[in-house]
Formats: sequence, structure tokens, C-alpha cells
Amino acid sequence: MKKTYLRRWLIVIAVVALSGVSIAFFGTQESREFKIGKNLDIFFSMFRELNTFYVDEINPEKLIKSGMDNMLKTLDPYTVYYPESEIDDFTFMTTGKYGGIGSLVRNEGDFTIVTEVYKGFPADLAGIKPGDIIKKVDGVLLKNMITDKVSDKLKGDPGTPITLTIERNGKESDFQMKRERIAVPPVPFYGMIDKNTGYIRFTNFTQNCIDEVKSALISLKAQNPKQIILDLRGNPGGLLSEAVEIVNLFVGPGNEVVSTKGKVKQFDSDYKTTKSPVDEKIALAVIINRGSASASEIVAGAIQDLDRGIIIGQRSYGKGLVQITRPLSYNTQLKVTTAKYYIPSGRCIQAVDFSHPNEDGSVGVIPDSLIREFKTRNGRIVRDGGGIAPDVEVMSGTLSQVATELYFRNYIFDYATSYYWKHPDIKTPEQLKFSDADYDDFKNFLINRKFNYKTFTEQSYSELISNAKKEKYYAGHKEAFDALEKDITHDLEQDLKEFKPEITELLMDEIIGRYFYEDGAIKWTIKTDEQIQKAVEVLNNKEMYTSILNGKSGAIQASRGTTKTAPVFLASKKTGSKLI
Repeated sequence: MKKTYLRRWLIVIAVVALSGVSIAFFGTQESREFKIGKNLDIFFSMFRELNTFYVDEINPEKLIKSGMDNMLKTLDPYTVYYPESEIDDFTFMTTGKYGGIGSLVRNEGDFTIVTEVYKGFPADLAGIKPGDIIKKVDGVLLKNMITDKVSDKLKGDPGTPITLTIERNGKESDFQMKRERIAVPPVPFYGMIDKNTGYIRFTNFTQNCIDEVKSALISLKAQNPKQIILDLRGNPGGLLSEAVEIVNLFVGPGNEVVSTKGKVKQFDSDYKTTKSPVDEKIALAVIINRGSASASEIVAGAIQDLDRGIIIGQRSYGKGLVQITRPLSYNTQLKVTTAKYYIPSGRCIQAVDFSHPNEDGSVGVIPDSLIREFKTRNGRIVRDGGGIAPDVEVMSGTLSQVATELYFRNYIFDYATSYYWKHPDIKTPEQLKFSDADYDDFKNFLINRKFNYKTFTEQSYSELISNAKKEKYYAGHKEAFDALEKDITHDLEQDLKEFKPEITELLMDEIIGRYFYEDGAIKWTIKTDEQIQKAVEVLNNKEMYTSILNGKSGAIQASRGTTKTAPVFLASKKTGSKLI
């Protein structure tokens, strides 16, 4: 027994020693090192007892990973353990590259469906289309296989052949292709949106993304624009070094962009611009929203703090924590938070209060008592508390519930698939005219699919009835409840009529992407995107633009948008989908 106990303690000591901690066994008080050793011993003992006595056979990998994941959740949302099976996903997040066919997929029903195809990659060149159902991979049936498992079968070494059995319009066909090293472009679209304004849509800070952003800017400069819009909406961030390079496109050498400070002082660093800029004078607007995080916030915050351009849109996500990756045993990885970001004014991007986040995890309401003031280079007042607050606020409008239900329950997606195969001859965006007859066809499509939904009011009513019955109030007031139900029950036909404009916009968004990919969809929606239009308006008004940068006007509250702006919504359709 003593030998067993000693052996266990030796294991614990070894684990702690490998973590760089020495154990002190002397002293009357429990030292930090002793607490670590004691609790590791308790964990080891508990696992041994579970493995020996639990009624069913336990899965050690699943059990330990659950323990590690929940342990890390007590720290912050960004310290994450990656098992060997998820290393491909981890590599993609940092490099934007993976070995596959170049598409997005998600589970739907018994099989996996293609939700997006990237232009010029194997899936696209082989003729795979959004809406295609993947039935088999190399002859292996995929029925009831989760997306992660399907992804494992679709990914592989570049150059290896793969055959997909696809169901399309009720018929099955085989598509052959070779996997390639896939690098999702960080700039899906750039161009002149009017004679004065260049526009760059920038979606991720992966390795060497600076090359594409710089190339886009130089190409636009050749067309003599008077102003540039850099759109970072929905950009989740990525590599800090790339953020510094992006700022350096618009700011000369020697300017601090960001600094990092943490517990391990050797990781503290100051990051400054070092190169000649492409253009440090041209009028600049950066568009952000709640989906702009991390490196996106560094770029927006540095541009704001250096008074190099104006920020338009919504308050950003509020992620100002630095992560590094540490290799663990058996080809696993730990992404661990080591420091915080501080932008030129001295403020930290990180949310100071996690207690009231928005539904998407972004920074919510911050109490005034936690907010501090800082100053930009020109002396403008800026504040911390979480994220970057825009100079000109333009909030996206919320979708009606019927439109939301149609989108997230994939009725919009499925109808776009049907529309695409019924109209194979469309070659240019100008040919796409979604007519009243098309909208009537969409309504018939919903009837055939037996679409219906409950409003939040109706859901609340159902809860009210349930509680009334439990408390025995329902029977005595049934007529009143019935009258209330009649008054609040929605009329689907009326909803489809009332919210036709926004439903039509969502349909066009999805349909145009089928013909002209993501860049075509972005280009098409620019003319109706209220945040882009506001950026153009302010850039064109040189007096207003200069006034904002000189601190002579506070943050401008623009009118709330009436519809969901397209580039933001395009990003949301990737939710639940997996890259392959």
C-alpha cells in the first residue's frame, strides 16, 4: 500500500515538476505548490476509483477531455485544449490553410449538405454546388454521420484523389477530384464602389493575409480613389503580427500599434510600424460590428487612437487577450492566454465585465463606474470597458421573426437551391430580377413544405396557459384566455406580405451567391448596405470627417438600419458549417 501511495505521489511530483513548479514539503501552511500536488493527487484518485467501480465502462479520453475543458472554462473563453483529432481545425484558424476540397458543409437530416463552395478550388472545378447532398465518400455511406466525421473523410493530403457521391434534385452522381492545399482568401472582394471610393472586404487575419490586403490597396490606388473603406465586420481576428502590418499600410514607420502585458514579463512586447506605408494621407473609414474581434479591434483601435481614420458601425466584440500555443504530449496543443492587448492610447480592448454579455458573447452593457477615459493623438476622448466604440454609430436593424425563422431553418437556403436549378441561364447579376411571380412561387414553396412558426408572444402565451392550468386559474377564465389567443395569433400570409422587402433581400442574397460566389454577393449588396453608405457619406463630407478626427464633434449617432446589412449576414450563414 505504501509503495502504491509513493508511486502515485511520484507521478504527481513529476507532473508538477514538468510544469515548472517546485514542491515544498516543509512549513505549517499549505503552499501553492502543495495545493497543486494535493489536488492532482485527488484527481488521480478519483479517476482510479471511477475506472474501477463505475457501473458502466468509461471512456477515458472523453472523461479527461471533459474535465480539462471545464477546468479551462473557469479561466477565459480563449484558453482552449486541442486534442490530436482537432489539430487540422487549429491549423486552419492560424494559417487559413487545410487539405481538402474547398467548401462548407453542415448536417441536415440523415446526411451532410454543401452550404458554400469556394471559387476555383476542387469542389467548384468538379461542379459541386451549394445544396448538394453528400451521400458517400469513396463509396463509404455517410448516413447519420456527424459533420466532424464527414470532415475527417473529406480532408486529406493534397494531391490525393477523392470521389463524392452527390444527390442533386433526387438523382445521384459521382464527382471525382483531387484534394488541394486550401487557403481561404482573406479578401473575398475589393473594388471601386463609386468614382471616389475604394472598398476592401477583409475577413480574417491568417498568415500572410497582409499580402492580399496590400495587393488590393495598391490595385485600388491605381484607380486614383479619394478615400478608402476597410470593412472588418464579422472578422474574428487572428495573428497579431498581421494586424500591425495592416495598420502599417496607412501609418508611417515608428508608430506604436499595440503592446502586450502579462504575468510572464518575457512575453511583454511593443509592436510598432517599421515600413513605409502605401498611403498615410488618403481619407480612411474602418467599418466594425460586434463580430469584429481581436486583431480586427487592434486595427480599428490603432487607426482611431492615431487619428488616422474614422470608425463606423457598432461597438466591437471586446477581445483583448493574447494567446500563445504550447505543444502538449501526443500531438495535442494548448492555446493559453498570456497577456492583454493595449492600443496606443493606453486602453485595453478586453471587456472588463463578463456578467452581461450579448447573446453572441460580445461585450454588453458596461457600468459607468468601470469605464475610464483615454486620449487619442489629437486629444479626442476615447474610453475602455470593452471593444472599440465607433466614431459614427450605425446599428444594423433587426430582422422580423418570420424572416429569422425562414433563414435559420434553411427555407431561404433551400429555395435558393431550387431557384438556381430552375434558372440555369443567368450569366450576369443584372439578369437577376426577383419578381412578384417569384415571390409567389416562394410562398407556394413554403406551403408545400408546411412552414409555420410561433412568435415569441405566442410562446409566452403557451407558457402562460401552462402555468394557469397548474395553478387552476385556466378553467375559470377560459373565455378570457381564448380571446387573448385570438388577438395575439400571427397571420402567416400577412407576415409574408408585410415583411416581403426584407425576405426578398435575404432570398436575393442567397441566390446571387449561387451564381457569383461570395464576392458577387458582397458586390451586389454594397449599394443597399447602410453602414457602407454612411461611411461614403461621411468620407464625402470633408468638414465632418476632419471635425471627427480633430475632436470637435462627439460620436455621431446615425439612424438605426431598417434591414440586416448583407456582409454581416453572409458571415452568419457559416454558423454550424464546417470547412472541408
